[in-house]
Amino acid sequence: MLWFTSSLIRTSKMYKFTLDRKMGNISGTLFLPSLFTENSARKLLERKILDISKIYWGQGIDNNYLVSTNSSSDFCGICNNSIDYIFTDPPFGSNLMYSELNFLWEAWLKVFTNNQTEAIVNSVQGKDLRDYQHLMERCLREMYRILKPGRWMTMVFHNSRNSVWNAIMEAIASAGFVIADIRLLDKKQGSFKQVTSTQAVKSDLVISAYKPRQDFLASFEEKSAKETGVWEFTYQHLKNLPVTAEKDGRLEMVMERQKTTLYDRMVAFYVQKGIPVPISAPDYYAGLYRRFEEDDDMYFLPEQAVTYRQKKLECGRPEQMHVFLNDERSARQWIWVKLKEKPMSYQELHPLFMQELRQARYEKLPELLDLLEENFLQNEEGKWYIPRPEKQSDMEKLREKALLKEFRLYLESGGKLRQFRSEAIRAGFKDAWGRRDYRTIVDTSRRLSESFIQDDFGLLMYYRNALSQLEE
Repeated sequence: MLWFTSSLIRTSKMYKFTLDRKMGNISGTLFLPSLFTENSARKLLERKILDISKIYWGQGIDNNYLVSTNSSSDFCGICNNSIDYIFTDPPFGSNLMYSELNFLWEAWLKVFTNNQTEAIVNSVQGKDLRDYQHLMERCLREMYRILKPGRWMTMVFHNSRNSVWNAIMEAIASAGFVIADIRLLDKKQGSFKQVTSTQAVKSDLVISAYKPRQDFLASFEEKSAKETGVWEFTYQHLKNLPVTAEKDGRLEMVMERQKTTLYDRMVAFYVQKGIPVPISAPDYYAGLYRRFEEDDDMYFLPEQAVTYRQKKLECGRPEQMHVFLNDERSARQWIWVKLKEKPMSYQELHPLFMQELRQARYEKLPELLDLLEENFLQNEEGKWYIPRPEKQSDMEKLREKALLKEFRLYLESGGKLRQFRSEAIRAGFKDAWGRRDYRTIVDTSRRLSESFIQDDFGLLMYYRNALSQLEE
């Protein structure tokens, strides 16, 4: 069957003719060109026999492999904790309709795909983003089941929509994996859509996630209600993160090692397990500074810090990543990056800030001066600078109180929330989760636009898990 079906495209009217003689079909679509190429079916089949024979009977080829066509949501023939490594390149949202694109082969074989468990977004099949996430989560839970503890899963991601990205991220976390690294994959040659579409993402992302070890999970179960559980998670997570990242001989920032990302990963781990987070963000940041080595706004275990600093001597300091300034969180990051370079006055910052600002329509963004007063300190010369970690903790606590006060105002109001401080929503959801007030999270989420929730991984995580808690 492989011999026959692998020749079908080149013998069909989908195989287009071009003047440069680079014939072929347009992948990812059922398309009939105005000019097509006629090929000899007999010659193609003869060549395919030679190609396939090289695979099956070629010298030095290891035949110790298994090809399976069952659903990824049910690896019934594979034992628990038996696989060393998983690489997956799954469907992403509505990018490609795989079962529909198989029509040409399946029509000849008279065997059609059961697409009920096909993980795609497809209005004809009645599958929206939630269905897609649910189906992906089923598949990822199976991968988690069969993967050995302490081993890794790598996923290639390709989609331009934040909502699809967040659905994938939540599905990975809900399955039990811990995300440790996200970086670009340069495939050298793009797909047809990547080359021709202005809206297509030009590079794929590679997500690396690990299955925690059993000894850590057992220890975490005992200590999760205390801060010791937080630091055990952080220690084992830092241990799994890449120490350095290089591109073209230059060091790059490992974003997963920054304090905000570490905090988000820790919170996600707790929330997915239905456990209140026993530490506030300010206390977590202060604890990071006390317990681990900090360098270039990244945190390391002691032995990792030595390796990083040696590499930095060879390659130089990594460049700060550009911050897309559109909401309060990104505004704080943008100011941080600027003040990291040198202390600056309000007059110096303001024109740069306004030049970079692309404010989201939902964001009730505080004035620049308010952001500076809430998060930074001013010296005698009137220039703003980044406070020391111990002072940062105190300022973060005051800021958190102000955000919760703002959130309570939203609770007292009625109707849809059309403009708000997104940081106040995040602080309110975290506080409500800690108090097991799941109803507040769900009710507030329904007052926000669905696109805002879908585009924010943290809020989506709180909402979905709060909904699950209420349904139990």
